[in-house]
Amino acid sequence: MACEANKCLLCHDAPCSKACDKGLEVASIIRSIRFENKTGAMRKLGETDVCKDCSAPCMDACRKSDIDEAIKIPTMFAQLRNEKILVPEQSVDLSIDSCGVHFENPFLLSSSVVGSNYEMVAKAFELGWAGVAFKTIGLFQPNEVSPRFGALEKEDNPFIGFKNIEQISDHSLEENLGFLKRLKKEYPTKVIIASIMGQNEEEWTKLAGLMEAAGADMIECNFSCPQMVGEGLGSDVGTNLELVEKYTAATRRGTTLPILAKMTPNITKMEEPAAVALKAGADGLAAINTIKSIMNVDLKHFGSTPNVQGKCSVGGYSGKAVKPIALRFINDMKKDERTKNAPISGMGGIENWKDGAEFIAMGCETLQVTTAVMQYGYRIIEDMKEGLSDYLVQANMSSVKELVGVALGHVVDAGDLDRDTIEYPRFVHKNCVGCGRCYISCFDGGHQAIVMDEKTHKPMMNPKKCVGCHLCMLVCPTESITPSGIRIPKKKQEEMAS
Repeated sequence: MACEANKCLLCHDAPCSKACDKGLEVASIIRSIRFENKTGAMRKLGETDVCKDCSAPCMDACRKSDIDEAIKIPTMFAQLRNEKILVPEQSVDLSIDSCGVHFENPFLLSSSVVGSNYEMVAKAFELGWAGVAFKTIGLFQPNEVSPRFGALEKEDNPFIGFKNIEQISDHSLEENLGFLKRLKKEYPTKVIIASIMGQNEEEWTKLAGLMEAAGADMIECNFSCPQMVGEGLGSDVGTNLELVEKYTAATRRGTTLPILAKMTPNITKMEEPAAVALKAGADGLAAINTIKSIMNVDLKHFGSTPNVQGKCSVGGYSGKAVKPIALRFINDMKKDERTKNAPISGMGGIENWKDGAEFIAMGCETLQVTTAVMQYGYRIIEDMKEGLSDYLVQANMSSVKELVGVALGHVVDAGDLDRDTIEYPRFVHKNCVGCGRCYISCFDGGHQAIVMDEKTHKPMMNPKKCVGCHLCMLVCPTESITPSGIRIPKKKQEEMAS
């Protein structure tokens, strides 16, 4: 079901929905499945099986058929029904307060092109986003390049990671101040976070004051953009403790608003500049910004992407692939005595509600999104809010606040992990198709603990050799290998081997 949904083009003004003579929001249901919001998909599908004996005009209208074959929509919906998903009738309170500011839900647009003018942000607000960290404003306008984006592919997924070489807002200061004023006037309950970048202490102070006068609710200091032209800007600041201190203090002199210091991941210990920023006057932290990167070398012409007349530069890497790195840095800051109590606005690979819930469980109070919006549009907020609410209901939580930080205690030092027992994998042969992927991976990349039965063509485990690494489970394409849930002492395995 999920594989079929992943093939969907996620069309604008989707013809499948228009073609459905039963009134189903076909495209919306598929999107909910795609973004791991099955309860939301089932809620829209309804209890009555209106697809039964249907001629499937939705498939006839599917634009995917112009490329290869139409999405198997009736089959997908039937599989969804067969899962008998329990749809919560109630919802929970998604609002949260952070740095003394009230957010109607945790989801914000992060400081980037997705929140760079009035029209864009207004549309996002109308669809349900709680706020925006407006694209970074400075007293100068950058001279941008074309093209400025690149994507990393893997197998049939064209968007594993994303690279940009874009700088701060290319609108004038007057235009940006006008955007902020109008947005706050027309959407007073939405949160406006003004991201700023100065070139010296005076500029940081001046920008902070201008943002407050324009109606911003918070200030975000961009200490982390990795592709700025010129020294002493962006991540050059975030890796320099002296500059972090000076510019945070300068910003504090210019405003009474809460200040977030946006951290760079292009550093070993993020907690160091974070602690300095808090001591100098920041109220909270934002993490992570993009990661310095070079990607996709063209082996014919040897240029990289984005290709600007055969040349490229180091740029910022984002997207789903950076989520593990972001969570690691957030954990580090939440474990440090100097920074553990600071509110964090988390970002870095948040694509759906599940990603967002992981960041909240790791200690974040609000969430910022860019790359997923660039790929799928502002509409993803529907499944983000609905999916998070349904999860919290099923987890017996009445508010998103109850989720904040609950995962932190489960991350320990490597030396504190149980190293005296083994958990073997469990092989579920009824689901196995005998492809042998587990055997190949175990032999060539593991401990040669799997053999293929000559009669059944199914894998068999040798417990004398298995070390419980679970590589076989990770490569299995049919989910036929699961954790056993049983741990045995290593000494027992040693006795079997002998």
